[in-house]
Amino acid sequence: MGNFTFFNKAFACISFLILPFLISVLCQNTSESPIEQSLVFKDKRLAVVFPIIQTFKKTITEDPLNITGNWVGPDICNYTGFFCDNPPDNASAIALAAIDFNGLSLGAPSLQGFIDQLPDLAIFHANSNKFSGTVPDLSRLQYFYELDISNNVFSGSFPTTVVALKELSFLDIRFNSFSGSVPQQIFDQPLELLFINNNDLTAKLPENFGSTPVLYLTLANNKLTGPIPRSIGNLNSTLTEVLLLNNKLSGCLPYELGFLKELEVFDIENNLLTGPLPKSLACLEKIKQLNFANNLLYWEIPEELCALANLENLSLSDNFFTKAGPVCRKLIKNGVLNVRQNCILGLPDQKSLHECAGFYLKYIRFCPYPDTYKIIPCRPNAPWHPQQVASKKAPVTYKTLSRHKF
Repeated sequence: MGNFTFFNKAFACISFLILPFLISVLCQNTSESPIEQSLVFKDKRLAVVFPIIQTFKKTITEDPLNITGNWVGPDICNYTGFFCDNPPDNASAIALAAIDFNGLSLGAPSLQGFIDQLPDLAIFHANSNKFSGTVPDLSRLQYFYELDISNNVFSGSFPTTVVALKELSFLDIRFNSFSGSVPQQIFDQPLELLFINNNDLTAKLPENFGSTPVLYLTLANNKLTGPIPRSIGNLNSTLTEVLLLNNKLSGCLPYELGFLKELEVFDIENNLLTGPLPKSLACLEKIKQLNFANNLLYWEIPEELCALANLENLSLSDNFFTKAGPVCRKLIKNGVLNVRQNCILGLPDQKSLHECAGFYLKYIRFCPYPDTYKIIPCRPNAPWHPQQVASKKAPVTYKTLSRHKF
């Protein structure tokens, strides 16, 4: 009994002596590991993102180029794929501003908990990797304005989280497996580039299609339906290139296409468009590439369109046009205009008379606002006027039809 009392008293004394030490240990910041506590960062903002990067690094399942090999230590600004800058709210601070994983062949099951937790991130480019899952909610990133997750393995519905990014100017989600509708709110954002081609999107183009000041627009190789909205004319001062080929768009071409004075490339091949070509197309004075092939267009080819000075390629093949005047025939001879598989008498490689007659008997539908198809809005007093010749440069949007970084 005496021994038991002795040990009790001894334990009580020892506990009293070490209790302050235990309290001091428990009161320390346990959120940082001993390694993190020993690192010296150039800025506390970099210290904040360090554990986030290291956590993401552990989730990476494929890294054939050993990109993550130098993701160690406090010098985050020299990690492969990471770029630092002075944040807008503090010119003397150093923050992680951009990530460029383009072509690095990294694989991870999700980006959740990574880019959405980097408070100063403005740019995330990750073309040609093997990222999957859902697109994180980036709405809390106050500086974010560029997102490129093209040529990955994302799926599900359109990433609606990007709608909340009010400063978003660059969105590239091409070559994934997104499906369903395109939220109309995306066309209310201040986008300059919008590339959503080569997915499985099925929606109609919304009425506010022309509300974004976009320069380069690629919606090709989806299953988009319905007519081209007349609001496209609102893009008259910005839209430079647009690719809508290989969809299921229908209806007549809107007269407002002729308002697009900056347009250089317009490709809507392989859709279900019908009706005549509006003469307003003669106002596209900067147009170089114009492709209406493989649709259901008919009647005559406007001579005013063929007279455009900068045309390099006008493809009207596989439609139902019946007449090409002397100006257009000159383009045919020069190899600029392609009218194969139409209904033009006297030209080679045309559809059969039976096929042409059947189409005109069964499928002709009058377009809305028929009077507008004869109007050339940029030439109120004369059918022709001198045109400026634009400088030659390679189209941008056609490069988006390749999987890799353009």
